[in-house]
Formats: sequence, structure tokens, C-alpha cells
Amino acid sequence: MRAARCLAYGPPSTVVVVEVPDPVASEGQVVVDVAAAAVNFPDVLVVADKYQINIPVPFTVGSEFAGTVRAVGDGVGGLSVGDRVMGSALFGAFAEQIAVAAASLQTVDPAVDLATAAASGVAHCTAYHALRSVARVEPGEWIVVLGAAGGVGLAAVELGAALGARVLAAASSSEKLALCLERGAEAGVNYGTEDLKVRIKEITGGGAHVVVDPVGGTVAEPALRALAWGGRFVTVGFASGEIPRIPLNLVLLKGVWATGFTMEGFARHQAGDRERDLAELAELARTGRAAPYISATYPLDQVGRALSDLSERRATGKVLVDPTR
Repeated sequence: MRAARCLAYGPPSTVVVVEVPDPVASEGQVVVDVAAAAVNFPDVLVVADKYQINIPVPFTVGSEFAGTVRAVGDGVGGLSVGDRVMGSALFGAFAEQIAVAAASLQTVDPAVDLATAAASGVAHCTAYHALRSVARVEPGEWIVVLGAAGGVGLAAVELGAALGARVLAAASSSEKLALCLERGAEAGVNYGTEDLKVRIKEITGGGAHVVVDPVGGTVAEPALRALAWGGRFVTVGFASGEIPRIPLNLVLLKGVWATGFTMEGFARHQAGDRERDLAELAELARTGRAAPYISATYPLDQVGRALSDLSERRATGKVLVDPTR
């Protein structure tokens, strides 16, 4: 089969497509024919060996996918050849086939196409868990989404609106903000040209209730300063590449709480909330109220370009790889 491989750490351009042996389903595993795979920022970090977990080279890049079960290993129950599934793994998704633990897969509702399923996994789960279970967003509350045109950001815009919140999208260009307004945001702030703290307070009438931050860097502190008394600040990543240092006196004086979200920690420590959220998110997807925005789909031999678009902030929403092309 063909696979996009990282043979040596470096920039996205170092990823090459080569022929590798077809995977075999070991005990507890299934092999999936990949119909679509989503590009995520951690994929860029893994290729550069800058992720929190080192993956020894060579390896197949890609962490999120959807497709059809091709083979089932011993000890697997509940899945059969031909089932439509979606899932994620640390690596291996940018290939024609992937072997993964059966427990890591979810079946895809017949009403949802596989490209949509691939684009709905990590970003939509991250955004929904952060809003629903971590920030505990209530209808009518103002939520500020930083990096609002990115994968997690746009998912937070869409899902915040679906939860009945008033969404203020913050992004770096008028084009990105226009997309956010189309996808459910009530208002927008261009933090490339406007004072983020001042504009948030003006638009929300004194301060936001929630900030969701997948960006970090220089936009985190002014957004925190723009929270109303008792507001909630949820950090979900640092796409800017810079981890901000937040003065704790802001937390003290404003009575806010700042917390973080990781998929691994949430699954381990809030398993009940996770199961409830996934069921609710599946219903939103089934009814079309949580359909992701897919801005581009690349063939397998253009994985490097897809990763570059994401790392250089040219991409909006979700970018997919189609190994069948």
C-alpha cells in the first residue's frame, strides 16, 4: 500500500509517499481502508520531533481518519468487515490502510459521510468537551473563541452556537472572520488590527463569560483580561508556538478560573462526561447541526503541502487527505 512517511525529522516537505507492506490485524485490532484522514497541528509537531511524545522514525504520519473495516483480528467483538468507522491514533492515518485497536474506533452513522466523519473527530470533540464539560457553557453566555477560523476554533464557533451561546470569534484577518460569521458567530474581532481586550468588552457589554484558547501566544492575556467577574478561561493548545505566562494576580482580582483541556486527561479523569458528550455530539452530527467546514482535500502525495498550509496558518476549518486519490 501507499503511505506518507516521515523518514527523518524536519519540516512538512520532508514527508514522502512510499510503498510499504499492507498492515495485518493483530489480536484486538482491525485494519481499516482509509477513505479520508484529517490534518491536525500535532501532525506537524510530530514530523518536526517537537511534540510532547517522540515517535521514532520511520513512521507513517497522520492521526485522524475514517473508512471501512477491511479485516478483523482475533478477540474483536462488535465490528465486522464492511463497517464504516472513524478513529484516531498517534500516527499511521495518512495511508491507504491502517491497523488500530478496535477499542479506539467508533461506528459512523449511515447519515454521515466518511469525509465529514474524519473531519469531525479530534477538533469537534476537543471543542465540545471544552465548552460542554470544562467551561460548562450556558445558553445566552458570551464565549470568545481565539484562533476562531482554525480547526478547533471553528468547531468551537459552530458548537458554541449549537449550545445556545453568543459567540464572539477572534481571528487574524477579515476573511477568516467572515467565515466565522457564516458558521455561527454573532460578532468578530480582528486581533491583527484591533485591541482585543477593549473590543471584547465593548461587544459583550462589560466582559465575556468564557474564553476558549487553542492559540496561546500574545492573544491569551488580553482575552483573559476581558473576562467578566467569575469568567472561565480554557486553554486547549498553543498553535502560535508560544506558551504564554499569565500573571496570577489577574485570576485573583477578577475572580476567574483558568483551566486546561487535553483529550487524554479528560478521558482518564472524566470518563462519564466524555461518554455523555460523545453521545450528544453524535446526535448533533446525525442531524446536521455539527457539520465541520472542510476547506481543502489533498491527495496522498500532497501531504507535505497540507501540513504546510496548516503550520503556516493558510488553512481554515479542516484540511483532509484522501488516500484514494
